[in-house]
Amino acid sequence: MKAIQIKEYGGSDTLGLAEVPEPEPGEGEALIKIAYAGVNFIDVYMRDGVFRKLETYPNKPPFTPGMEGTGVVEAIGPGVTEVVEGDAVGYCLEVGSYAQYAVVPVWKLVKVPADVPMDIATALQLQGMTAHYLTHSLFPLAEGHTCLIHAGAGGMGQLAIQLAKMRGARVIVTVGSPEKAEIAKQRGADHAILYRDVDFADAVLDLTDGVGADVVYDSVGKDTIKGSLKCLKSRGVLSNNGNASGPIGALDPLDLAEAGSVFFTRPHLASYIPTAEVRAERSDDLYRLYLDGKLTVTIDRTLPLADAKAAHDAMEGRQSKGKMLLEVDAVLFNPEKPFI
Repeated sequence: MKAIQIKEYGGSDTLGLAEVPEPEPGEGEALIKIAYAGVNFIDVYMRDGVFRKLETYPNKPPFTPGMEGTGVVEAIGPGVTEVVEGDAVGYCLEVGSYAQYAVVPVWKLVKVPADVPMDIATALQLQGMTAHYLTHSLFPLAEGHTCLIHAGAGGMGQLAIQLAKMRGARVIVTVGSPEKAEIAKQRGADHAILYRDVDFADAVLDLTDGVGADVVYDSVGKDTIKGSLKCLKSRGVLSNNGNASGPIGALDPLDLAEAGSVFFTRPHLASYIPTAEVRAERSDDLYRLYLDGKLTVTIDRTLPLADAKAAHDAMEGRQSKGKMLLEVDAVLFNPEKPFI
């Protein structure tokens, strides 16, 4: 089969299309014929070696990247009863989706409703569940809360804005351009700060009469972490849930005290979807909101599998304005074309 391979840690040039053996499902696993693979910053972290030592998301070259995908069940391994061949499924947090086929533990699979398009279902896997746990579990937003969401026009940011507003929160975002500010406001953001033009921390403090945000969702990392601490409410929560600008490095616990006895966490999505039941609950909620017309899912661009490098370059260049996908075999789900 065809798959993108990373032969050594490094830049996007390390991504190459290769012929590799088709995997076979083992006990408790299913073979998925991939329709779409999602492109996420976690793929970049794995590619460049930032996550090389992690036990939660193990990776060691050579390997096929990609931590989410959708497709159909092609075959099942021994003992599998939860899915059957032909089921439409999605999954996240299993490395290897940049390929025509992937073997996935069945407990990580969630079924995709027939009326949810597969590209939309892909966007609701890793990014959707991340936005869901951040707003519903890590800091359960409610009426009266103010949150700051960095990268508000990105795929996860747009979903988080909408979920935060549904829970009654006041939403402030940072964005890199007027165009992205307009996108964030269309999704419901109350304020969009152009971080290149002003000090975003000062702007947040101005907007909150000096009180600060109850929670900051910081997916940028190195470039924003100090400002995120600065504009946090006393005893507020700072979630460093991404490193788009690079890892933050060491953080002195006294900095948390000086910022107002605040709480700091660096979460993994895996800790918030630890079982099949929790995965199903989050995905079902996201599907329901989408089908009810309450959640807009923006697909920024869809590229062929072979263009994984271009997808990574666009993401690292902060060009994305929504979800980025690699199309692997989407013809399977187009009723105007024959099943192949």
